Amino acid sequence: MAARKKSEEPSINVDEVLTDEELKAVADESEPAERKAVAEDGPRTVVVAEDEAVNRMDLVAMLEDSGYEVVGQAANGEEAVELTRKYRPDVVCMDVKMPRMDGIAAAGIIRDENIAPVVMLTAFSQTDLVKKATGAGAMAYVTKPYEESKLLPTLEVAMGRFAEINDLLDNVERSERKLKETTDQLKETTDQLKETEEKLKKAEDTLEERKLVDRAKGLLMDKADFSEQGAFRWIQKTSMDQRIPKKRLAQAIIAKYGDPKPSDSGER
Repeated sequence: MAARKKSEEPSINVDEVLTDEELKAVADESEPAERKAVAEDGPRTVVVAEDEAVNRMDLVAMLEDSGYEVVGQAANGEEAVELTRKYRPDVVCMDVKMPRMDGIAAAGIIRDENIAPVVMLTAFSQTDLVKKATGAGAMAYVTKPYEESKLLPTLEVAMGRFAEINDLLDNVERSERKLKETTDQLKETTDQLKETEEKLKKAEDTLEERKLVDRAKGLLMDKADFSEQGAFRWIQKTSMDQRIPKKRLAQAIIAKYGDPKPSDSGER
């Protein structure tokens, strides 16, 4: 799974938001008849991080008995991060108090890299610790001693919320890509329109120049006794020799030999 933006979703304590009946309903929905956490493509995978060996063994046994596959066991936060990166499990069970790197710091790294949802395991219930776990990106947390009837639904809730967040991020990324594609197409269309307008303007200028040259040519034929071919050659040669655009030269000829303006005839 590619790295994504940090999630601002709050962590939750299932005990605080679900009643016993709702916990049972979640458990019934997330486990088959034999209460095995086995998905269509295999069992859910878990990395367990707990520095106390006895507690870790008990937790691993509880998860395996419930159908989860424990792919890694860590005794500190650094190991937890390494195993999570290596196995990319469906969920991580992370103790808060561990040596070398505590669970909150490890959960923050896993959250930043968006590898897997983290469920914090703590024997404490202080508000500041819960806030730290929330800030680290824990999807949910449970307090020790944890019970199977509450731990397993908590894992399912965390995985479900993690999937929803990533679906939302996928939608945002798709929308951003589509917006960029639309913007690029709009820019391309705008460039094409600009090019078309420039060609049209050039064609209009050419047509106007041709009309002026034709009129100037006719005046030279009438006033200076040029032949049609001679008048055109004179305009062309004079334009090149004097480095005067044909349009300006034609306008000068028309101004000199053309019909007088209404204001001029009025004065006469």
